[in-house]
Amino acid sequence: MSQALRAARIATDDKKKIKEVLDEVGMMLREIPLESSPPETGRIIYKKISEITGNPDPYREIKKENTKKALSLYPYMKKHLEKSKDRLLSAIRIAIAGNVIDFGVNSNFDLKDDMDDVLDKDFAICDYGTFKENLNKVSTILYIGDNAGECVFDRILIEEIKKPVIYIVREVPVINDAIYEDAAEAGIDKVATILSSGTDAPGTVLETCNDGFKRLYDNSELIISKGQGNYEALSGKRRPILFLLKAKCNVIAADIGVNEGDIVLKAEGFNGDQGKS
Repeated sequence: MSQALRAARIATDDKKKIKEVLDEVGMMLREIPLESSPPETGRIIYKKISEITGNPDPYREIKKENTKKALSLYPYMKKHLEKSKDRLLSAIRIAIAGNVIDFGVNSNFDLKDDMDDVLDKDFAICDYGTFKENLNKVSTILYIGDNAGECVFDRILIEEIKKPVIYIVREVPVINDAIYEDAAEAGIDKVATILSSGTDAPGTVLETCNDGFKRLYDNSELIISKGQGNYEALSGKRRPILFLLKAKCNVIAADIGVNEGDIVLKAEGFNGDQGKS
């Protein structure tokens, strides 16, 4: 409900429409199964917000501003890598640091301060050994992006991976998740091939993805998944996935077995390798 109210206020100044959003979402909750994942629920609710307010992309300007801020930090992040003893691990930290840009869970963040906090924080789970071992084995990586602005941080990691990357975005705007335009503004098109998963959900809900993405997903030897929404949609799917995220709510933290605020590099589906650091 708080997300719906925040999105409605960004989408319109019309108080009657904002009230209508809350009324409609309140009634919709009764019909949403408890088992529905947050991205599945978000897909339905954000469609309703756009329908009522007539605004298909309420976060458009906020996304552009976040990308602009992130790009201004790009030289700072590169300098951080130059001083690092392990550039790949530092690039992973930087990519996770970008995960603070999330208007679904929390709109109150200071990008620079939160980034520095993540860069100094210990991992709660760090399957880095699995990451490096499998990175050396594969020819192409499927990288599933999350939020606009965060794409700039992903670009840092992609540049360090030094292998062909297919970067996945959402098909249409939902919250501040990245679509093609957002990824291109972050410079992802310079370092990877950008493709849409076809979904309109704030997470990679496979049932809503296009056939092209599903084929890529089913055949990929190594998948990097950014953020909570993608974790919520893809964990437990028995695919070789590396989840990079900051646990921003107690539900996800409890599911992973960490504390709220912890940073995570979690491997799943690597022939019994998951859990090894």
